[in-house]
Amino acid sequence: ALPEAFTGPEGRVKPWGTNHAVLMGKDVIKEPFCVINCDDFYGRDAFATIGKFLSELPEGCQNTYAMVGFRCCNTLSENGSVARGVCMYDDHHHLKDVVERTEIMRVDGPICYKDEEGKWIPLEENVPVSMNMWGFPAAMMDCLRGGFAPFLDRTLKENPMKGEYFLPFVVNEELQAGRAKAHVYTTPDKWYGVTYHEDRAQVVSALHTMTKDGWYPAPLWPEA
Repeated sequence: ALPEAFTGPEGRVKPWGTNHAVLMGKDVIKEPFCVINCDDFYGRDAFATIGKFLSELPEGCQNTYAMVGFRCCNTLSENGSVARGVCMYDDHHHLKDVVERTEIMRVDGPICYKDEEGKWIPLEENVPVSMNMWGFPAAMMDCLRGGFAPFLDRTLKENPMKGEYFLPFVVNEELQAGRAKAHVYTTPDKWYGVTYHEDRAQVVSALHTMTKDGWYPAPLWPEA
């Protein structure tokens, strides 16, 4: 499902990235919307926070975004390092930048990330990191669509088999150009995901506990 005049290269099997995935909903999404990773568990408070933001967006709003950031300490794996986008924001909690750190883990206690020289640099426990929970006005679809053709034009020449159009790239472009602002909200919820095979047991245990505590019904999907 590419724009007219574009054809995917023969043999390519890789998806075109998160922006393209969101664009697949352009014909049905006509109001403010949230984007999440389908294989992550975000928690109740995170959804309540982004839901409140979306419900309070003024009608006709086009350039106000939001991101729910998780405390770094609540997104780590006990089984190895993780990659996280560390959020930088101003005094008004408006996002300035998301710096991708590809290796974050506890090193003898403190949370650290490995820099370009291979050194471990301390990172604050509660620094917000992006787990790809975004809130957008419906007009964001036009922004994504407008940037997709130039991306394809460039990528089909430079990296036709693996180039991807990522959602944070477009958000950052809009912020840096001064065309939009994004509010950074934070949540105390613990994020769950399976970065390593060994993480599965912890996720299963957490879901069982939440069900036992009444967060979710059991069974979750009753038989018809």
